[in-house]
Amino acid sequence: MKLLVVLGAGESGVGTAILAKKKGYLVFVSDKGRIKKNYKDVLEHFGIDWEEEQHSEEKILNADFVMKSPGIPDTVPLVKKLKDKGIPVISEIEFAAKHTDATIIGITGSNGKTTTTMLTYHILKNGGLSVGMAGNIGDSFAKMVAECDYDFYVLEISSFQLDGIVDFRPNIAVITNITPDHLDRYDHSFENYVASKFRIVENQNDRDFLIYDGDDDVIVKWLETNPIKSKLLPFTIAKKINEGAWLENDKILIRTENRKIEMETDSLALEGLHNLKNTMAASTVAKLVGIRKETIRDSIQNFQGAAHRLEKVLKIHHVQYINDSKATNVNATYYALESVSTPIVWIVGGIDKGNDYKVLMPLVREKVKAIICLGMDNSRIKDAFGNVIDLIVETYAMSEAIKVAYKIAERGDTVLLSPACASFDLFKNYEDRGNQFKEAIKNL
Repeated sequence: MKLLVVLGAGESGVGTAILAKKKGYLVFVSDKGRIKKNYKDVLEHFGIDWEEEQHSEEKILNADFVMKSPGIPDTVPLVKKLKDKGIPVISEIEFAAKHTDATIIGITGSNGKTTTTMLTYHILKNGGLSVGMAGNIGDSFAKMVAECDYDFYVLEISSFQLDGIVDFRPNIAVITNITPDHLDRYDHSFENYVASKFRIVENQNDRDFLIYDGDDDVIVKWLETNPIKSKLLPFTIAKKINEGAWLENDKILIRTENRKIEMETDSLALEGLHNLKNTMAASTVAKLVGIRKETIRDSIQNFQGAAHRLEKVLKIHHVQYINDSKATNVNATYYALESVSTPIVWIVGGIDKGNDYKVLMPLVREKVKAIICLGMDNSRIKDAFGNVIDLIVETYAMSEAIKVAYKIAERGDTVLLSPACASFDLFKNYEDRGNQFKEAIKNL
């Protein structure tokens, strides 16, 4: 009986442990921190051996293979020891994919992957398919395979998850875009991060598809110098193409395998150019798996977007409050600033991941009337925008930031939380930050 050690007892770790147990592996779960009670209860229920607040190296180094949580870097000494000993260290998606014959749709990218994943799932479900949504969003992929194996999986996949694959092969891969993010995990090398994203296609064959942003220079250049086996289907708002998705006379046109559909752009539920692209990507997937065009049209008209992503919270005294807490990098914030047409009171800041704020400068000059910094160290934001924005206020709690915004904002303005940074200095995660934003507004 093979021993699988699971490092990290979060959603992906516990899901992997359940699937492994069901498939007859010996399983040991080890977490350096405290394990949440609900996860402990699940492990106990399935009779899975676990430990917390330590790693018993002797036991772990006897594993046949190890599944590590995507949050654990490869540079951790224990992971290095495992690799030096020749013990395979894989990700949850690698393990789960080996135990299902389902069609896999894998969606990655620096921004837009959550919305694209949710929209793709929404269309396929409305089309009557047996489909699950998992990965970096919602339930663990492994747990779904263990408990209710679907015919299709729509997976949101981070670069960290792709770093741990060997044979993982999505039948349809989507790359929404690639911009600098998480560079601290990639030796501050953008090239390393790009290569990590493109691992999604490395095992694809000529029966598989890659759907990608044909306007993204990083993706286009990589494909020019790294030929791949899968069939290429770009989406673009800049030019007309023969196959893929493009814009013509305010309509989205999608052509795959000599079949074409058209959709009016004014019928889309989501606003902004980036969401037009997310819609193109999701609709192209739906077309490939045979969803009727009427179903695709209806689904994109009634879709509700992701929480904490350009989420309209409330309008108070003719001021719109928008929660974009999920914007944890500069590119996501660029989309947010671009999509708001009224003067903006911008709440920004947190843990800076080596951000280059220069790309935001034209939008900030044009649209932002005041900046409210929300973070322990706001020096880089002040340095970047101090010369173009007269009013910059530093705050260290969400309630304080919202009170300041309420005083500054005037009729017709938008208060936008779009931090461009990680949340861990003041909040548990971006959801906690977004929820505190919503709560503070309700308490005004």
